[in-house]
Amino acid sequence: MDYSNFGTKFTQPNGIIQLMEDLGDAKNSNNPNIVMLGGGNPALVPEVNDIFINELQKLVANNTLSNVFGLYDGPTGNDAFRAALAKQLKSEYSWDLTANNIALGNGSQANFFVLFNLLAGSMPDGSHKKVLFPLAPEYVGYADQGLTDDMFVAIKPDIEILNTESGSNQFKYIINFKAVEQVLASDSSISALCVSRPTNPTGNVITDEEVQHLDLLAKQYNIPLIIDNAYGDPFPGCIYTDANLTWNSNIILCMSLSKLGLPGLRTGIVVANNDIIKAIGRVNGSMVLSPNSFGPSLVTRLINEDELLPLCKNSVLPFYREKAQTAMNLFDEIFAHLPVYLHKVEGAFFMWLWFKEAKITSEQLYQKLKEQDVYIIPGHNFFIGIDDAWAHKHQCIRINYATDASTLRKGLEAIKAVMA
Repeated sequence: MDYSNFGTKFTQPNGIIQLMEDLGDAKNSNNPNIVMLGGGNPALVPEVNDIFINELQKLVANNTLSNVFGLYDGPTGNDAFRAALAKQLKSEYSWDLTANNIALGNGSQANFFVLFNLLAGSMPDGSHKKVLFPLAPEYVGYADQGLTDDMFVAIKPDIEILNTESGSNQFKYIINFKAVEQVLASDSSISALCVSRPTNPTGNVITDEEVQHLDLLAKQYNIPLIIDNAYGDPFPGCIYTDANLTWNSNIILCMSLSKLGLPGLRTGIVVANNDIIKAIGRVNGSMVLSPNSFGPSLVTRLINEDELLPLCKNSVLPFYREKAQTAMNLFDEIFAHLPVYLHKVEGAFFMWLWFKEAKITSEQLYQKLKEQDVYIIPGHNFFIGIDDAWAHKHQCIRINYATDASTLRKGLEAIKAVMA
């Protein structure tokens, strides 16, 4: 069958599809020996899960579940949820916004597809616009979101080796602002900046000063700054360092209910100026009529009764902080005295390992581990927009540590054995 350009682009094999297919096959195999350290699935936090079940039971008891299942919301999403979230964000951060500054979509992935293609790609005047990632590596799910090719540009980071009290081999990626400014000054095709905070895959949390610098650059060049806040404050709040959330009419802030523990309900949130929100609503209306209302309906009461943020602070954050500490302790134990570096764990729930003297690539490591039923994600997939032969791209892997300690230990020891 002959496909259109769209069909050809989105049906061809790529890194993320192959990885997700492998993860799906592993999940469905019912093999009890599988060590699943790939993928981005959050853990099941018992206290949080119990509260969501309780909220579902309340929807049933109040006879409102039929409204959730049986009625369309508007194309920008559930009005009650949008109003509740706007009120909370205004109260928590003193932002000048209303429900008209919030749109919903069927997951963050769908929202980024809309945003990237609204702002970049083929333009009416015949030009071609691009999205700039000021810090690589970045979220692998961005890679194939563009309707046109060559839609993303990325800046290689500065790499800072850290001195830690424990003597652990750690490093941190830093934004190379000189390089960012050079690209913005020389390339008029840049139509948006995009950064995740905390960053998937590394757990990096760029500083408040870095966010302010990016915001000033975006305003200087009259382009929006997109901040992917899927793991950040106010929910789920998986940040283990000092960081403040910021928003203004030039920032497009993207949030999610997935990392709260509701990934299957596919609820992505965009906070932006009215023009962007209206545009998202019109695209939603054409593509899906109306976003999923189940996730928003499940958490609206929690927001209105000021229960969601305490839940994040008292249950979600401590849960993942403990997981992070376990991951760091296991890294220090298993990779002690080896030329293996861990990116400083500042947020989210990922370990990013750099095998500085690796003799095989991360893709080769991935294939060898898969033969042992151990699943990680090779790092080169995350360096979107960097097309040269930079060796560092092939020396890193991402691990999801939102699992039990014994599984994580087994996986890390398998990695060490292959890399020895």
